[in-house]
Amino acid sequence: LLHRGGLAPADGLAGYEQGPEAALARIVRLKPDVEPGSKFVYSDLGYIVLGELVRVVDGRTLDVLWKEEFSAIGARFLPDAALHPRCAPTERGSDGDFLRGAVHDPRARALGGVAGHAGLFGTADDVARWCRMVLARGVLDGERVLSEASIAELLAPSWLADGSGGRTVGLDVDTPYASARGRRFARGRSMGHTGFTGTSLWLDPASGAYVVVLTNRVHPSGEGKAVALRRDLATIVAEHVLGDAAVVSEQRSTASRDAAKVEVLCGIDVLVAESFERLAGKRVALVTNASGRTRDGRRTLDVLHAAPDVELVRILSPEHGLWANREGDIEGARDDATGLAVHSLYGETRRPTDAMLEGLDTVVFDVQDAGVRIYTYATTLAYVMEEAGKRGVGVMVLDRPNPLGGERVDGPRADADRLSFISHAPIPFAHGLTIGELAGLFRARYGAACELEVVRMQGWRRSLLFTDTDLTWTAPSPNLRTPVQTMIYPALGLLEATNVSVGRGTDAPFEQLGAPWIDGALLAQHLEAAALPGVRFEAVAFTPESSAFAGKLCSGVVLRLTDPRSFEGPRTGFTIAWHLERLFADDFEVARMLDRARSFDAWRALRLAEDPAGVPATWAADAQGFRTDRATFLLYE
Repeated sequence: LLHRGGLAPADGLAGYEQGPEAALARIVRLKPDVEPGSKFVYSDLGYIVLGELVRVVDGRTLDVLWKEEFSAIGARFLPDAALHPRCAPTERGSDGDFLRGAVHDPRARALGGVAGHAGLFGTADDVARWCRMVLARGVLDGERVLSEASIAELLAPSWLADGSGGRTVGLDVDTPYASARGRRFARGRSMGHTGFTGTSLWLDPASGAYVVVLTNRVHPSGEGKAVALRRDLATIVAEHVLGDAAVVSEQRSTASRDAAKVEVLCGIDVLVAESFERLAGKRVALVTNASGRTRDGRRTLDVLHAAPDVELVRILSPEHGLWANREGDIEGARDDATGLAVHSLYGETRRPTDAMLEGLDTVVFDVQDAGVRIYTYATTLAYVMEEAGKRGVGVMVLDRPNPLGGERVDGPRADADRLSFISHAPIPFAHGLTIGELAGLFRARYGAACELEVVRMQGWRRSLLFTDTDLTWTAPSPNLRTPVQTMIYPALGLLEATNVSVGRGTDAPFEQLGAPWIDGALLAQHLEAAALPGVRFEAVAFTPESSAFAGKLCSGVVLRLTDPRSFEGPRTGFTIAWHLERLFADDFEVARMLDRARSFDAWRALRLAEDPAGVPATWAADAQGFRTDRATFLLYE
């Protein structure tokens, strides 16, 4: 059911000429291509064997079993002639006529139209009824169809040790066939399936949404394409259901895993629990985006707007806008729900102006940070603190977890003469501070003088990664859609200024990199030999729809985290760059990496090192010095 049985995807059609019994007898004699359980290989043969296993154990063929046990769904095998006019025609059969009412899959057709991998006919309504039954934990129209235990298995993701081939027993979760998920349903916590002829379904148990697409890409020539359509329709549905394009939640795990997670209250939750006493009687502006939310999913914006004795008069938004879903300069706007003006801090100005701060007592800041100094929200915070301080306006930071944890300090410091909007202060690449702790550092060390109050989290400890908490991840920007992508960001974010794609414009931003000039298999071989902690590399090919190399086939590698706690993002990024320069020196524009590293010594060490393992030594002393200095500003144990 997980497609890990080791059988080949398919076999030759010539073996089916002697009839179904002979074909099945030949299939069950096949030996696995790979060790069972070791690798994901989508296999029609595996499901043909499963269908035969059901027949042998139960005594009924699949069509009879389905009719007798699952008639409430409405689909069926072997539709009778009266239904053929309603069946979508596919390709031409051996008689030259288009197939209609006969299964398109040639193996299923040779097996009499009933097989474990194909042959079921149904309408969009039929498939929707199945989806509703699954989301209702096995009940449809008040009648139980599947047991709760079966549904639990159907919805529980299972992963191979290397992080690839995520599936449930029967549904896709995160394999190369999962593009029907779209760009907004949670990766790893939603599931579905696709069909060769252009069909698909996708379920999101957290929101109760499902998407059914029944297209007919094989008619009349067999050359149609449905991948982009299915993906885009799922994206549109998810954006509608979730409320905005930026909310991409890493959904809660199974109940047993949830129980082991640490309960954390973010600053906004603490403020709510205190009945907003700290803001009583104050006129407030809020710096926020889609990631500013309470534990139960409400926007901080809406909560403050409704708070008694607090006057929210203005909204300020950082890069990517209020909904955290846009690239480039952002213009001012208006929030429909509250009617408040939204002033952009990533457009004509990146600092609050007199008009933005006029008449305020406090600027409240609630945005999820990424834990890396090139992520611009920290610079926006510093600018807000500086400008508010000049005008006698206080700043309150509603603290949130550093998604990378609070212990790892890694990567080179930015050079003091290379500071910019993407590196506001000469601190290490990964600083290990929360946004509230950064505010204290900026005020004391880097000129952001203001009256500052940090509303601390409750329950958070420095040892916690975001995935250790019970919080739901909401994407703070368009391409950090999951905690995994955010953990990899310190590595691939370093490379984004060079001439490679880091997966923007694909379903896996900041999980893969590539370029038309890279030999992915060769690069993966060298990176695997480097034995970097906490990560594996696999060759991959992808075609970005936007950003670098849009519309061009890129070869490269995908990063699979095996141990997030031991993963060293900056070291991994510099090691990838070291190998790119030596394997593809004529093409890789390594000099552009300095724009992101903002550290000349680290970049020079990369160019000169005989072994990439020696590069981190250039920033080790700086990192240790920063650890000592930052101790003054730590708010959590």
